[in-house]
Amino acid sequence: MLRAPTRLHRGPSRLFGPHVIPAAALAVALLSSLSGCSLLEREDSVVSALSSYFGTKTRYEDANPGLLPDPEAPRRDPELLEDTCTPVQLVALIRHGTRYPTAKQIRKLRQLHDLLQTRRPGEHRPAAADGRNLGAALADWPLWYADWMDGQLVEKGRQDMRQLALRLASLFPALFSRENYGRLRLITSSKHRCVDSGAAFLQGLWQHYHPGLPPPDVADMECGPPRINDKLMRFFDHCEKFLTEVEKNATALYHVEAFKTGPEMQKILNKVAATLQVPVNNLNADLIQVAFFTCSFDLAIKGIKSPWCDVFDIDDAKVLEYLNDLKQYWKRGYGYTINSRSSCTLFQEIFQHMDKAVEQKQRSQPVSSPVILQFGHAETLLPLLSLMGYFKDKEPLTAFNYKEQMHRKFRSGHIVPYASNLIFVLYHCKNAKNTKEEFQVQMLLNEKVLPLAHSQETVSLYEDLKNHYKDILQSCHTTEECESPKVNNTSDEL
Repeated sequence: MLRAPTRLHRGPSRLFGPHVIPAAALAVALLSSLSGCSLLEREDSVVSALSSYFGTKTRYEDANPGLLPDPEAPRRDPELLEDTCTPVQLVALIRHGTRYPTAKQIRKLRQLHDLLQTRRPGEHRPAAADGRNLGAALADWPLWYADWMDGQLVEKGRQDMRQLALRLASLFPALFSRENYGRLRLITSSKHRCVDSGAAFLQGLWQHYHPGLPPPDVADMECGPPRINDKLMRFFDHCEKFLTEVEKNATALYHVEAFKTGPEMQKILNKVAATLQVPVNNLNADLIQVAFFTCSFDLAIKGIKSPWCDVFDIDDAKVLEYLNDLKQYWKRGYGYTINSRSSCTLFQEIFQHMDKAVEQKQRSQPVSSPVILQFGHAETLLPLLSLMGYFKDKEPLTAFNYKEQMHRKFRSGHIVPYASNLIFVLYHCKNAKNTKEEFQVQMLLNEKVLPLAHSQETVSLYEDLKNHYKDILQSCHTTEECESPKVNNTSDEL
């Protein structure tokens, strides 16, 4: 019996899919009620248990559960500065909102779906422990993903951005004032999901300024549409050394490939083959991972729990999260020095914005760009955070230390879910004792104050922060960092 998708409490109804099968839903709901547990509660708890393991495919609200009751209400971290300090500039790096799968992921899902549909009809297949045949349910489950979707922003992703705009505007009213609207600076990657995220953020600000009034076209807004700058937002595409030594180097992701064939993944492979009742030789780690991500996409995009989620338990989810984190670690994080050093220009530009604001404030001039919003990718944020020394574990993540890394700091779903954001807030402060003026900085990651990597303090004098990152600000030149060696010396020393 095909089980109907369940609508969760989160998000407006227009986000949900149309695939509702009343008879099946009624039957399963009846069985659930007889067991003393409602269908919604049972399925919601299962999805919630898996939701924190989806890595870069994690919903923002699963990384920030406090948003679930009211996603438009500002979340004021008690560590935020106030009283004698006035925010004078905000520089934000924002990952795009919830998106469709890429065409590559959709093709793999179609391959898996075809495998389920070509099982020999009439062959006796034992039911699962709860009485259902998952393979049959998934073979019949509507495959609604199409190649044209290819990573584009979905309506839920626009909602992510509008709600983030409302929260930030309420949290920093002086910076996001109506008077400053025309001075907003928006920069974005050329990818549609980033451009559309910037536009949706502006629509959220319009809603903040003009409640109830439909927003105009972004091109007609006072601050104008976002400017595309891939050298900043997709610096990895423009770094020859990264492209040579990591992106196009067949051995760079050795640990990822080794983990795919290791004992932890092999155990899941055997289990899924038995659950779906397909030959284990027809499956591989990539197909298993796309099945897991399909659970996350159905949840994030449509707010439904599909049968794909029933294929996996918490132990499986932890292993599959580690596989995803291994890839991010070796390709975007601490695995190779060039991953983070390729982001030096972006890091330096953030401080150039703050330098200019300090200079203008010291001259009693208005700050020309009180809010700078930059829309990029998980691949934009992770290298920058690594450059700054965040989420670094004592030992590197490898294919062979999964158990030792169970409590690792580097968990991509906690760091860069959809709509993740790294925010620098520059404050002008007056010392009440000696009336001395000074500038201080706080950083927020996903709207929570981020302690400084070197001191664990929640605030720093601007000059002290610049001094700590002096090497990067003065010595890291992207042109030199990204220059490929003259000899063929690719990174394969793993």
